Parts: sequence; structure tokens; C-alpha cells
Amino acid sequence: MYSDKVMDHFTNPRNVGEIENADGVGQVGNAKCGDIMKMYLKIEDGIIVDAKFKTFGCGAAVATSSMATELIKGKTIKEAEMITNKAVLEALDGLPPAKVHCSVLAEEAIAAALQDYRARNGMETDYVGCSGCCGGCNRTSHHDENGEA
Repeated sequence: MYSDKVMDHFTNPRNVGEIENADGVGQVGNAKCGDIMKMYLKIEDGIIVDAKFKTFGCGAAVATSSMATELIKGKTIKEAEMITNKAVLEALDGLPPAKVHCSVLAEEAIAAALQDYRARNGMETDYVGCSGCCGGCNRTSHHDENGEA
């Protein structure tokens, strides 16, 4: 049912916790399934030097949060904005259809944290990264029931 990578990131999640004085913090949630993700970013010279998360939810939610932080560390803001739920899914070797929404939340948590960073720093806040169905990043378009944009 779950890939070895999903199980590894669930049982040994990377980057769990908070970043004190984070440069960007985003929290997203899905009332339908009850998963809540909070992501913290430390950004220096436009590069994400650290990312941490706290997630309340199922194993897939923890695994996607863990993988999302791994995918954005070392990336520029623009590169991180372009990480989609599909990239998270691929990095985890997939999820069951009923759990794809967890990868969407991971994408949206990245977007919300970057949105917060941009707002704190007086930067342009409208970008093409997340298509945001949770509202955490202030986008208005929605994903379909399978988490696809």
C-alpha cells in the first residue's frame, strides 16, 4: 500500500520541530481529513538554509511534510515555489489515491511559509507556485478530489 520511502519518512521523519525566529511560517489544514501542517523556514540570501515542520495527521501527512522539507532545503525561493504536490508524490514513490491530498497540503505549507516570508519582507506576494485550496497562501483556485490541480 505505502512505498518504502513513505514508510521511512513516516517512521523516521526528517526536520521535525520549530525554527526559533523563523523567516517564514505557514500553517495549512484540511477540515475534510483533519490534517494540519505547519512549516518553518530559515532563509539567508534568498536560499532556504533550514526547514522544519510540525504535522498533526496521518502517516502520509507526516511523510509528505518530511519529504517537502527535504526537497526545499538548499533551494532558492523561486525554486521552492515551483515544488508541486506531484514532485512530493514522485519523491515518495507515490501515495494511495485516498492520501494524495496530503501531498497537496505539503505543497500548500511550502507556499504559505513562502507567502509569510514575502509579506514580512515587503516582497511581491503573488506567485505561481501553489494553486492553494486551503487558503493558507491566499490563492483562490482549487484542486479536484484527487488533489490534482
